[in-house]
Amino acid sequence: MTHTDARTDQSTAELVSRLSEQVTTLVRDELALARIEMTEKGKKAGKGAGLLGGAGVIALYGVGALLVTVGAALSLVMPVWAAALIVTVALFCGAGIAALAGKREVQQAVPPTPEAAIASGRRDVNEIMTAARRRTQP
Repeated sequence: MTHTDARTDQSTAELVSRLSEQVTTLVRDELALARIEMTEKGKKAGKGAGLLGGAGVIALYGVGALLVTVGAALSLVMPVWAAALIVTVALFCGAGIAALAGKREVQQAVPPTPEAAIASGRRDVNEIMTAARRRTQP
């Protein structure tokens, strides 16, 4: 074995060692990115679920107000039941707005996959494969 062969072997070993370290760092960074992305999507899903739950509660109050309105309409003159009807309509409008906002939040959180991390990982793998092909070609 000549002195040049030893230098080439050492250089290749160093490159493999550096590649291993860089791949480890890259995988660790990609996992951190995925964790952050999943946390953000989880927060959005929680917020959307809370808004949908709130919409259900508001709708329940709307049903109660509607029942009061029907009773008032049957037992009293026009001004009392008209006021109760206005409250009922306002509650149902609030429930509709909260439901739409909750639906939008849930849709933004789904699917719960770390899309940015996956795309970044694919780009990294493609770059490594391209670089490896360039090195192996004469």
